[in-house]
Amino acid sequence: MPLTMASSGERNVVKKIGGKDETRRFLESLGFVEGGHVTVIADMGGNLIVNVKDTRIALSKSMANRIMI
Repeated sequence: MPLTMASSGERNVVKKIGGKDETRRFLESLGFVEGGHVTVIADMGGNLIVNVKDTRIALSKSMANRIMI
């Protein structure tokens, strides 16, 4: 399921990252790697604030939909 469907405060494991190579490399540079842990902190109209590798990152809904958990 995409990251946008995750519950706030729930720790999830990244299973797959979709999209073009450029998009996947960008997300990997932010810390979104397969097998990595991600926690949704807040959901504001589909846009997410997540905690990955002890860093808070804001993601648009379209970017979050490319991250499968």
